[in-house]
Amino acid sequence: MSETTRLFLGLAVVLTSASAIAAFLSWRSPKPLSSTLQNLNVRIKAWWIMIAAISIAFLFGQGGVILLFAFVSFAALREYATLTNTRHADRWTLLSMFIVIIPVQYYLIWIDWYGLYSIFIPVYCFLAMPALTALRGDTQHFLERVSEQQWGIMLSVYCISHVPALMTLPIPAYQSRGLLLIAFLIVTVQGSDVLQYIFGKLFGKHRISPKVSPSKTWEGLVGGILSAAALGAALYWLTPFSPFEAGALAGLACIMGFLGGLVASAIKRDRGVKDWGHMIEGHGGMMDRADSLVFAAPVFFHVVRYAWT
Repeated sequence: MSETTRLFLGLAVVLTSASAIAAFLSWRSPKPLSSTLQNLNVRIKAWWIMIAAISIAFLFGQGGVILLFAFVSFAALREYATLTNTRHADRWTLLSMFIVIIPVQYYLIWIDWYGLYSIFIPVYCFLAMPALTALRGDTQHFLERVSEQQWGIMLSVYCISHVPALMTLPIPAYQSRGLLLIAFLIVTVQGSDVLQYIFGKLFGKHRISPKVSPSKTWEGLVGGILSAAALGAALYWLTPFSPFEAGALAGLACIMGFLGGLVASAIKRDRGVKDWGHMIEGHGGMMDRADSLVFAAPVFFHVVRYAWT
């Protein structure tokens, strides 16, 4: 049995167990169900859908994964754009973000042109986008509008694109197994989110940043990071790392994932919204699920690239 099959069978067992527990709790609880149980059922259903989407993408290999994350970037950027201040003069810049920048960035990853996909957005797009906006001649809130556009393309496209870019890493004795590295990153980072929530509910007393994210506590963070690092160490067989290295990298990725989620929460607070969108029932928008990968993916990618290739 391949490592990929073992991984997804394990995830199916976990989700099946979670579904059974939720069904039992719902059966035993008085009706109508509490908001907590309703939320639990909806979230488990959403996780089934997301795992199914990732599984299908994995079946199609590199092309399927690149298309999946290109779609994630498109959906996340669309959600981000709806929260920004735009004017009529911005339409060409916004259009180019969707029909030029996203396809080009992911095509460069497809052909494994690291020298260009690593600088295409932070250098060339960084310069081209404000120039295109300036050519339209509308200077009202120019700096604010341009900054929001550049932040959006960095968060939604550049950072997220480092997830499929993991498949291009030429790690000795690990060729053609980049999908497993992606699975390792997603499982540990997303698992950390769940574990932080659980530890926070059980032991949380000291809030980290009440004005940004009132539910995040130091107890939840520490417990979630340590347990996710242990999970990463247990999944070392998916990676080219030793158990200690896998645990350390999982811990680093989860710390960055926490910071990404905190920044995303700050943006939502600034815009006065609870969720980025409503695409995923029980989870909000696409960015609500991808925010932890935004900071984790590029850091994880470059650490592995410079230390293991």
